[in-house]
Amino acid sequence: MKKLTVEDLEIQGKRVLMRVDFNVPLKNEQVADDQRIRAALPTIDYILSHGGRLILMSHLGRPKGSPVAELSLRPCADRLAELLGRSVRFVDDCVGPEAENAASELRPGEVLLLENLRFHKGETDNDAEFAKRLAKLGEVYVNDAFGTAHRAHASTEGVTHHMARAAAGFLMMKELDYLGKVTQDPQRPFIAILGGAKISGKIDVIEHLLPKVDHLLIGGGMAFTFFKAKGLEIGNSLLEADKIELASQLLKRAGKKIVLPVDCRISDQFDFKAGKVGELVDVAADRIPAGWTALDIGPKSIRTFEELLSDAKTIVWNGPMGVFEIEATAEGTYAVARAMAGATDKGGAVTVVGGGDSAAAIRKSGVQDHISHVSTGGGASLEFLEGKVLPGVAALSDR
Repeated sequence: MKKLTVEDLEIQGKRVLMRVDFNVPLKNEQVADDQRIRAALPTIDYILSHGGRLILMSHLGRPKGSPVAELSLRPCADRLAELLGRSVRFVDDCVGPEAENAASELRPGEVLLLENLRFHKGETDNDAEFAKRLAKLGEVYVNDAFGTAHRAHASTEGVTHHMARAAAGFLMMKELDYLGKVTQDPQRPFIAILGGAKISGKIDVIEHLLPKVDHLLIGGGMAFTFFKAKGLEIGNSLLEADKIELASQLLKRAGKKIVLPVDCRISDQFDFKAGKVGELVDVAADRIPAGWTALDIGPKSIRTFEELLSDAKTIVWNGPMGVFEIEATAEGTYAVARAMAGATDKGGAVTVVGGGDSAAAIRKSGVQDHISHVSTGGGASLEFLEGKVLPGVAALSDR
């Protein structure tokens, strides 16, 4: 770490303003999935056990600059209190007299959660005055919200200009360590797996990783633009017509590095909203009939991917292999998840999953505990894999 970490800070008795990512799903005014809250616990525990007076801030959803009752962080305060086994104070705003008084009244070892940052337009606008008001609440700053590190917002970037010391929390450190390891100093063979709907969302990742990897496995909807570039019939499968030429160029440049599916699971009917598919058939990649839709990689592709992954020493994955939300077309995605888990357990590979749908698939397949690291930030991990500088990281104090 070239940046300050929470362990570099003098915390005892200090007001520690900490950015967390409590952007969690709510149901019936309760937290439906507390994974992101749990991910912040190591840093929270460290600060409280070292006598810090902890002020937590986060966003939740997209309230677009004004209060929305359904997007209050109060349920997060309740859940955090349960996880910590101690009371968590909550205030109905993130700036202003109420927040300032609550912060100043905290005693060492106590914690306060502020209301949703995005109830103020100044958060996403990175408004300097709003950032200054946030900074008044603390004496030192810690960012443990990797999931928002790719956004230059008031609570991630602007606030650091008004704090003497700005440091990374343990989750931020872990994310940067694993993502840095796989992109800068990977053990070989190094394999990247890219899926998801569109090639356009992964162009920069492909460009950045292609010179580094031994193999780049392609699945998901984006594969069919590559198929089209090879002159294959893809039926009603996903296609980005304006990216066919780009796909063709990438295939020429990559040589044998890019590995496409050799077969697909296709259906004559598909309704994603209703979660329904018609008859499912496995066909060779060059045998997709007109009018049919490819929804997953097929069994031969699964075996090919499994064989390559079994020998890998570094694997990074971003994007599902098919429509994993529907059980009948989730096998390719789950097979990749299991193969990564096997590479970790049996081969000692470093395996990293880049958040978003891939992280959800890892959880659904039940192998999360057998993956080296599952990122908490979909967009942030993607931009890191693209080689971009993350504003929330760049803003932290240098050592």
